[in-house]
Amino acid sequence: MPLTFGLLVVPGVTTDKWSRLWAERQRAQLRLVPSEAAEAAELLLSGQVDAGLVRLPVDQEAFHAIPLYTETTVVVVPRDHLISAAEEVTLADLADQTLVIPADDVLAWTELPAAVLDHHPSTTAAAVELVAASVGVLVVPQSLARLYHRRDLTYRPLTGAPTSSVALAWPRDGHTELVEEMIGIVRGRTANSTRGQAGGGAAREKPTREKPAPKGKPRRGR
Repeated sequence: MPLTFGLLVVPGVTTDKWSRLWAERQRAQLRLVPSEAAEAAELLLSGQVDAGLVRLPVDQEAFHAIPLYTETTVVVVPRDHLISAAEEVTLADLADQTLVIPADDVLAWTELPAAVLDHHPSTTAAAVELVAASVGVLVVPQSLARLYHRRDLTYRPLTGAPTSSVALAWPRDGHTELVEEMIGIVRGRTANSTRGQAGGGAAREKPTREKPAPKGKPRRGR
């Protein structure tokens, strides 16, 4: 069987650039494994994948993780909603709205800015359907708003809201050469750059060349 590298990917994360670089640099086949955010940790620990593009936080005792980027948080509303007239929205602007919070919500709310719908849909996709039916509004990372986009809906940046960060994570006992290669790709290392040590530590030292001993002056011929 050909050598493969299993990479778990949660909803909203795009891998086009990293997949292309992997294909250019590695003989091992990249196998992308979609997973819901709530199931990512279990799948990573099961050994069915080698690493994952997941949402933080992760269990630091079980995983290594390299933060990659933090997403803009947006509010999803119907196109004819009053909020759609604004370029940017604050939490105070949601005070009179009803929030739809799905069971797979990835935002860590400490204080909710509005009343919450009693019904919690099981998925973000189902929550989007409720927004389209004008039941309430939905707050999500921008990538999820794009993933579940509908023509009758739009979204606006929401300032002051919690955010979601994406990271490359892998089990602490599962650091391999291929994991190290993926670390280099997501960190932007070139194909010829020195790779970091296990766990993304300091780069390995390059061998130094000894300077040749100075030569004596040649004797002049007689």
